[in-house]
Amino acid sequence: MNVPDDLYYTESHEWVRVEGENARVGITDHAQAELTDVVYVELPKVGAAAEAKGQIAVVESVKAASDIYAPVKGTVVDVNKALEGNPALINTDPFGEGWIFMLKMDAPEQVKQLKDAAGYRAAIG
Repeated sequence: MNVPDDLYYTESHEWVRVEGENARVGITDHAQAELTDVVYVELPKVGAAAEAKGQIAVVESVKAASDIYAPVKGTVVDVNKALEGNPALINTDPFGEGWIFMLKMDAPEQVKQLKDAAGYRAAIG
């Protein structure tokens, strides 16, 4: 499994890339492998308020639908519109073109409560 060292991770398998006061969010390589072929993504609305650990989006695969949770509290400032036409980007490039949404973090220090790469690798075994 690919677990980039420069990201933060949640127990529910979202990753976070801190970009200034923003957090770019997607699902991990482990999560996309478990879901198998992603066929639909319900993106959050730009401007939506997100609570840490609150449901914010949905990813559907041929196997199951899975809720996506906000890793930190904030406001949705961008969504990956490319997923509307090509949801499989989550499978082919989960840490790049397959990102899902971006939050303006209310409290950027909240990311320190998430797992680092070593902690996430230990969690997924």
